[in-house]
Amino acid sequence: MKKVLFALIAVFALSSTYAQTLEELKAEQTPKKDSIAAIQARVDALQAKIDALPGWKKGAFGTIGANLSGFSNWYAQGTPNNASGNIGITVNGFANLTEEKFFWRNAANVNLGWVKFDDKDNSEDDDSFKEATDVFTISSLYGRRLNKSFAISALGEYRTTILNNFNDPGYLDLGIGATWTPIQDLVVVIHPLNYNFVFAKNDAAFDSSLGAKIVADYTRQIGKVNFKSNFSTFQSYKDGDLSNWTWINSFGYTIWKGIGLGFEFGLRDNKQEALNYELTRAGGDVNATFDSVDNELQTYWLFGLNYAF
Repeated sequence: MKKVLFALIAVFALSSTYAQTLEELKAEQTPKKDSIAAIQARVDALQAKIDALPGWKKGAFGTIGANLSGFSNWYAQGTPNNASGNIGITVNGFANLTEEKFFWRNAANVNLGWVKFDDKDNSEDDDSFKEATDVFTISSLYGRRLNKSFAISALGEYRTTILNNFNDPGYLDLGIGATWTPIQDLVVVIHPLNYNFVFAKNDAAFDSSLGAKIVADYTRQIGKVNFKSNFSTFQSYKDGDLSNWTWINSFGYTIWKGIGLGFEFGLRDNKQEALNYELTRAGGDVNATFDSVDNELQTYWLFGLNYAF
């Protein structure tokens, strides 16, 4: 009985000591966390001042997502012998020149993806990787400052695919107007005079036209987080069916030596592309028109490892 009582007393004493020590450590940890947050805030403030200095600012971050698998005699599924894979790569890069009287901003977004499903029991099955995601956009914006927030500007933007059907379609926007920079990392382009050149083999679905170009871009790095959101739209003066918009959002979180996690998703509305798909796909309606085609929202997303350059 004495031994049991002694053991209980010992356990209680150890528990009390552990609880006391844990509380003491937590109490000691709290002000250190506050100090780290204060230091990071000062570092971010200094980085903002550095970014605001004249001269070139360059950078890039990207995401790689991959999933590979193989099955042999896995009878529980419909295709017991197969090899499959999904690979995606996205890169966002920029090179910006900031001077007192003008600026020159250049950006690129590339998102490429491949998928494969090889049924090893089917000799006629295609065992190669096929193109899945295919996005390529480059832009160049030059502005002559009127004051700190407004500038007269000219923009060139080119969008296409590069793995499949390069420049079919391809879109080249050239226009002039004004650019608003209310804060350091936000750029809003409003160009009421813009020509949208469309390059494509199918003239029945695609047409170039004059219209207005609006772009809003927010690019920011906060500590270990990289963030970019770009919205680009063309509104045709000729016909609303020739208008289009694209919105791409990219996130990257650095965990260790530039490596981390990344996520990107994109949205697009383009009635010309919807009509072209209906006219050219197998089993499509060869008599489809802008009025009859079902123009659904286009989307894509990619999640995987991220690397910040």
